[in-house]
Amino acid sequence: MVNEPLSAQRKISKRQSIRVLLLVVGSISLVLGIVGIFLPLLPTTPFLLLTAACYMRSSERMYNWLLNNRRFGEYIKNYQSGRGIPLKTKILAISTLWITILISMFFMIVSVSGINDTGILIIRVILLIIATAVSIHLIRQPTYKKHL
Repeated sequence: MVNEPLSAQRKISKRQSIRVLLLVVGSISLVLGIVGIFLPLLPTTPFLLLTAACYMRSSERMYNWLLNNRRFGEYIKNYQSGRGIPLKTKILAISTLWITILISMFFMIVSVSGINDTGILIIRVILLIIATAVSIHLIRQPTYKKHL
């Protein structure tokens, strides 16, 4: 009986710790998602979806802010509901991805010293696999069409 209040306090403390952890992970994920908009090697969508999941479980205020954000809100809502990704976004994402991957493969990797030819080939193959996998994922997503 005496231990019950202490046990309850520990549960509350544990829940608060988990909420703080989810809030921190969600915020880091949001930053990575934003960086991913400009660096196609970082996938924006999974980071934004992780942010939404973390915020949903940790902070109603942050979750509502994210879903009502003019840049990310509609994108996340459409993706979560299965409506898909707009065609313009798919084309831009895939084009930017391949341009960046090809530049990295042929210009950036070669300038890194200390990597032998086999290492460069392995890095190029890995980049091709990543670009192909992300492209397939984006193409397989439903294409969202706005209904007027």
